Amino acid sequence: MRPGTTTLHRFEQVTHSGEYPALAVKQNVPTSDDDWVRAIHDTPLQLVLVVTGGGSGAIARLLETPGASRTVLEAAVPYAAPALANWLGAEPEHYCSSDTARAMSMVAWQRAQHWTGDTQVAGIACTASLASDRPKRGPHRVHLACQTAELTMTQSVEFVKGRRNRREEEALTAALLLNVIAEAASVARLTTDLGDDEPIVSARCDAPAPWRELMTGALTHVLIADTDDKQHDNTPRVLFPGAFHPLHEGHRRIAAIAARRLAAPVTFELSIENVDKPPLDYLEIERRCGQFAGVGAVCLTRAPTFLGKAELFPGATFVVGADTIIRIAAPRYYGNDPAACRAAIQRIAALGCRFLVFGRLDDNGFVTLADLSLPSELRAICDEVDEDAFRADVSSTELRQAAADDE
Repeated sequence: MRPGTTTLHRFEQVTHSGEYPALAVKQNVPTSDDDWVRAIHDTPLQLVLVVTGGGSGAIARLLETPGASRTVLEAAVPYAAPALANWLGAEPEHYCSSDTARAMSMVAWQRAQHWTGDTQVAGIACTASLASDRPKRGPHRVHLACQTAELTMTQSVEFVKGRRNRREEEALTAALLLNVIAEAASVARLTTDLGDDEPIVSARCDAPAPWRELMTGALTHVLIADTDDKQHDNTPRVLFPGAFHPLHEGHRRIAAIAARRLAAPVTFELSIENVDKPPLDYLEIERRCGQFAGVGAVCLTRAPTFLGKAELFPGATFVVGADTIIRIAAPRYYGNDPAACRAAIQRIAALGCRFLVFGRLDDNGFVTLADLSLPSELRAICDEVDEDAFRADVSSTELRQAAADDE
């Protein structure tokens, strides 16, 4: 039976983020460190562990205790920037951040599934910026993450500069990382020497069942709508795909114009999978979907390509920018195979899908559909919204950079 869809009303979600209590753990504390690590190995937990910038001591601690093969599927230390980018599939915006730790743990979870064929595994990650042989302008900090089929969890802590040397910060980072593993295994945690002025800031999202089923492939898409939204369609006819990172006024205006032009409600579409990045985790899904409360319905999918979207929604009209329609016709997105590119466009057309194309500002100015050189098969299924009807020179990337500068 082909995986299907489900509708999740926004205010029925049971996810949480921000400060969050730790996972429930057993209270019987082992009598020695060896016994404590052995207690982790005696649980059913299997994991892939990845660290960069610090925390490698946790790998050694797990592996030097008998029974590690029951727990550790793989351990990786992509220490150099290119190595970390290779692990993630793309260069991160920031190498030491909670977002990067979560992305690392998502890749680790995927690899754990690959090695076991089971979704009931964990990806654990740490990225750290610690004391070095030269002064650091920024804070000494650690970001930890755990990804499973049920939840996404992060912990971040900033160490007081000068309180510890590098070796001591490394030992503390390893202990914090081992405690994340202990939480995932429901084993009592170690005590650490963190000061009262070094709080652990935690965030966690326990995903509702439809999100879990989407992440593991049991569902192909999940529609999320406000409980009082009477316009949403369980089979959307007009979809506006995007990352919406963040959602901004330009997106809202495009949706409003498209709804009037096509005489149908617009459903925002967010793929949790990306061609060259790890999937969105539950905290990120929660954050991005939360932007649409009071704005419109959003459909979560696992379709990063327009061919995949067309297969899910035959007969749909996709609302896109001029920059996106160019990519649909670019062979480099099809393994540099022009025949594969042409076949994908022909299949999209055969499925009865169309594109409503909005202009977009680039390095050469404001570009509209009329300015583009497209294959005739693609041009035939495109309609244009001209510059007089819409122009917005706002960029999600610029908004993220501005927000980062303000922090």
